[in-house]
Amino acid sequence: MRIGEMRGLSTEELRRELDKRVRDVFNLRFRAQTQKLDDPSEMKKARRDVARMKTILRERELEAAGR
Repeated sequence: MRIGEMRGLSTEELRRELDKRVRDVFNLRFRAQTQKLDDPSEMKKARRDVARMKTILRERELEAAGR
């Protein structure tokens, strides 16, 4: 998911997507240990998506506190 798409989501939708991606990262790590991944870069992409989502949520949190 691109950063522009993430910013277009509401806070609740972003949190749901974040929960989904965190589970995906866990499953990818588990699969990486038990079997070979089809695309090893998938784990890196998922971790970066999680970081981007957390950053956007934090920006919104700071913006709301600053008002």
